Amino acid sequence: MSDVIKRRENCLMVYVPEELDHHFAQQITKVVDEELEKGEISQLVFDFSKTTFMDSSGIGMLMGRYRIVRYSGGKVTAIHVNDRVYRIMRISGIYKYIEISQETVWHQKKR
Repeated sequence: MSDVIKRRENCLMVYVPEELDHHFAQQITKVVDEELEKGEISQLVFDFSKTTFMDSSGIGMLMGRYRIVRYSGGKVTAIHVNDRVYRIMRISGIYKYIEISQETVWHQKKR
């Protein structure tokens, strides 16, 4: 799971897997919480560029991390969210707490 997160100064980037279900939500929670316990994270970014499926456990994982980061004055963002995952976030109301970006991910082909 170490390839799922990258830390740069006070920003923690979390690369969400293709399916964010109960199994992966627990794994991400464990890894992210370990980093948050080290302190000094003011921005938590979830990159959904590879994610095609998310269930309610994914929403729970996001809200739990939001509470922790927000308590210390930080900010949580979800980027590269596709339409399907965005709809789930809208229905759940999570968009009221977490900034969501649907910016398209461009992949360059190597020549």
